[in-house]
Amino acid sequence: MSASDDRNAEPLKFAYWVPNVSGGLVISDIEQRTSWDIGYNRKLAQIAEAAGFEYGLTQIRFTAGYGAENQHESVAFSHALLAATEKLKIIAALLPGPWNPTLAAKQIATINNLTEGRIAINLVSGWFSGEFRAIGEPWLDHDERYRRSEEFIRSLRGIWTEDSFTFAGDFYRYRNYSLKPKPIDPQPEIFQGGSSRAARDMAARVSDWYFTNGNTPENVAKQVEDVQAKAAALGRRVKIGVNAFAVARDTEAEARAVVDEIVAKANPEAVNAFGHEVKNAGKASPEGEGNWAKSTFEDLVQYNDGFKSNLIGTPRQIAERILDLKHAGVDLVLLGFLHFQEEVEFFGREVIPLVRDLEAKTEAKTGRQPARAAA
Repeated sequence: MSASDDRNAEPLKFAYWVPNVSGGLVISDIEQRTSWDIGYNRKLAQIAEAAGFEYGLTQIRFTAGYGAENQHESVAFSHALLAATEKLKIIAALLPGPWNPTLAAKQIATINNLTEGRIAINLVSGWFSGEFRAIGEPWLDHDERYRRSEEFIRSLRGIWTEDSFTFAGDFYRYRNYSLKPKPIDPQPEIFQGGSSRAARDMAARVSDWYFTNGNTPENVAKQVEDVQAKAAALGRRVKIGVNAFAVARDTEAEARAVVDEIVAKANPEAVNAFGHEVKNAGKASPEGEGNWAKSTFEDLVQYNDGFKSNLIGTPRQIAERILDLKHAGVDLVLLGFLHFQEEVEFFGREVIPLVRDLEAKTEAKTGRQPARAAA
């Protein structure tokens, strides 16, 4: 039985990258009809909600670079998008160092109460050493960053669930701390990324969701099996999200031509500088297998290896490839686009219904009752 057999009856979830950082989702001079401002993003959130997306993920950056000159802060921006929508959940990226669990627990608990539980977090352990140096934060060794993140998550959960929280870690300490009001149940979901041994082991122990960079179904399945085996030994199950950059066109040739143009118009200096930074972060893991450790120039043009997931082609081809990812154990696809508003709307109209149809056919073959997507 594969890692996903017991979950195939659940409808796959869709999330989109919130472009609250300028420059879009590719390091390229190709035209991108996408804006980082709040007006564009409010409308985009409403489009995504109507299109069948369940989550949006705000990005966290503190300094300019790699084609991104402006960055809105993730938590405040997330709250603004929640105020403009009714059902969409927003995942706010948090970075240990600039945030500590006390501040994060208070912020997220408040937004949770104000939005009836529609806020989640993505804990980013850190990949940009220059950013940490620029803001006067220490840059820890690779596995130490994940040890700190694990203490951060354990602290958050304790603060959110215990009336008198006491914790003695290497990075955070609490004594009889009580936060009120606490988040309403269910507790805010905690997402976390990474491909290294430390990232996968941390996800198995403490995270609700594990995000991996874009990859083939075969390589994703290897990560899923590893994470789920470790989680099962602890009596847990982790949900899996994968990054992808979607280019849906009438023909596969048209879609491939768009990707070719993105890469042809890439900014080599910015891509190589980004590659140097993230490859150092990925290779810093003891086994040298972190995110981006094996990424090519073309992969790095899209920040999180989104081209590797191969959601490039006609709506039917993309839907079939999404099902392959689901069968590899994926629960959620996190999507980037070139022109966000129009392409999110198109994806919701042309691709998601095909995914639901293929899911229903798969369930019919296995004898399961058809699953229903969230209303």
